[in-house]
Amino acid sequence: MIGLCEAVLLVGAAAQCWARGSLDQQPLRPEKTHLSLTHDLIGFHKNLTQIESITGNEEAVGEWLVASLSSQGYSVEKQYVEKKPARFNVLAWPGKEREAKVLLSSHIDTVPPFYPYETDNKTIHGRGSVDAKGSVATQIIAVNKLLSAGKISPDDVALLYVVGEEVGGDGMRAANDLQLSPQTIIFGEPTEGKLAAGHKGNLGVLLTAKGKAAHSGYPWLGRSANEVLVKALAALMELGQNLPESEKYGVTTLNIGKIEGGVAANVVAQDASATVAVRVAEGSPSYIKDEITNAVHKAVQSFLEGDMKPEDVVDIDFPSSGYGPIDIDHDVPGFGIITVNYGTDIPWLNQTVEGQKRYLYGPGSILVAHSDHEMLTEGQLWEAVGGYQRIVLHALGKDPCEDC
Repeated sequence: MIGLCEAVLLVGAAAQCWARGSLDQQPLRPEKTHLSLTHDLIGFHKNLTQIESITGNEEAVGEWLVASLSSQGYSVEKQYVEKKPARFNVLAWPGKEREAKVLLSSHIDTVPPFYPYETDNKTIHGRGSVDAKGSVATQIIAVNKLLSAGKISPDDVALLYVVGEEVGGDGMRAANDLQLSPQTIIFGEPTEGKLAAGHKGNLGVLLTAKGKAAHSGYPWLGRSANEVLVKALAALMELGQNLPESEKYGVTTLNIGKIEGGVAANVVAQDASATVAVRVAEGSPSYIKDEITNAVHKAVQSFLEGDMKPEDVVDIDFPSSGYGPIDIDHDVPGFGIITVNYGTDIPWLNQTVEGQKRYLYGPGSILVAHSDHEMLTEGQLWEAVGGYQRIVLHALGKDPCEDC
């Protein structure tokens, strides 16, 4: 159920619970005694990455993260996004105050399939090693190093790790109910150690073709949903060459991600569907929706009989409202600047402070994320620790970290 928060009791037994893989929850949180912060970046990253957490199955990695942060002395709050299966966001803060000036955030879910953690000559492989457990681990270690060195106060920072980023952003949407008001939010995604000046917009499309089953020897007695779908998709591929472009973000692209249809070669297909992802470089989602609808409706005209309408042979569904290109703050000195083509959780988190700064940064390359060769190096992880430290200090108006 969205919006339910559960506080986790910080007791000495937390470390024991961590080892058992669970953490007892109590209604009250006692006064904090001290912080016992880890600086073991490689070990922390390994523990996160070796836990399978494909979207919808984030409970185990969430419990591990709660136990780890609790054992280090952080106050930790679970925000349940869904009860069955258990899926929750993790909010943590090292000081006495839940509300902090700087919030660091990333996601703990991954795309399928799961690939196990492996390491070879300081190169780390595995699903989520880059996207985005590399960001989660380096953000936490960066904060721990700043705290241990006395460069920031425990009340300066908080951490938010969400579920569901890879499929619709339901975790970050729910996080709006946490009522957080940071002056700066640092989002973690693979940016090759550079600051992202912005990313393309995103729009999902679901096409469902409606046919009429018949024997394949007598195809004129039916209507092939597969043929309807192929015609519609061909129109979208042609449309993609004529959608808006921009100097900053390049061209708008369409990806036909999944196609399903029919039951057998000797049966005229009754049902077929396809999912399409649109990366929007320019223009509004409403404009793109209109263009897609017009192209598909025109493409299926040959299947219409009598007073039939295009909607009788194909449904066009947009699972979410989508969003246009997102401009992002990038005013921290000493970083390279890029734009990225992927989507993030940034659009789903409401701005609660006027002039709120938002940064996007993280280790590794998006070019290997979502692939069977997702990987990054220990050096890239350590570089990101330094990068996050510099961004945090900049956000707090403090001098850059000389040894970051």
